[in-house]
Amino acid sequence: MDIKSFPVGALWTNCYVVYNDSRDAIIVDPGGSMGEVREFLTANDLKLRWILITHGHSDHILGLGEVRALASDGIAIHSEDSACLTDANKNLSSLLGYPTTFDSAERVVKDGDEFDVGSMKIRVLFTPGHTSGGCCFYVTEGAEELLLSGDTLFARTIGRTDLPGGDEGVLIRSLEKLSILPDSLCVYPGHGPDTTIGDERRLNPYWPRSTT
Repeated sequence: MDIKSFPVGALWTNCYVVYNDSRDAIIVDPGGSMGEVREFLTANDLKLRWILITHGHSDHILGLGEVRALASDGIAIHSEDSACLTDANKNLSSLLGYPTTFDSAERVVKDGDEFDVGSMKIRVLFTPGHTSGGCCFYVTEGAEELLLSGDTLFARTIGRTDLPGGDEGVLIRSLEKLSILPDSLCVYPGHGPDTTIGDERRLNPYWPRSTT
């Protein structure tokens, strides 16, 4: 299993392509121009199955129109943020001066949902606090594993909680859910560098200390 990061859009959102030796692939958070992503899919002969959305803010969905038709299975987003696709006020694009909407997702997920992409397995971890429907995607293939954390968890910090649907107390409780994951697990956030659960357990000032 491999992962490729593409910083996109004005906020340098990390859009990820996760793929395997069988050429099955997912895109996570297409938040800006998808030209490089499309070229990468073509150059590596990848079969795009799903587009996964960690939360519904505009900087994580603006590129959907460029890649949606390539995804054979469609878009997956948590139920609490699903309306962000169809409502420019909820995804905050209207606030930023470029109201943008999309058709509804093909799959609305909830905590604990699991689905397969070829030999890769994806589990949904509901982690609200940055938004009311924020989630992480835990991807495994055999002994390999990674966590796509969106704006729930960054290297040494967490997502902001001052926007609609944000709640710092709720977000800290979401970190408690992540605290049971292994220290060696690589974490790929919505912005900034990758990290590990172990590094965040030791160094993140927001990490729930009662779980150390």
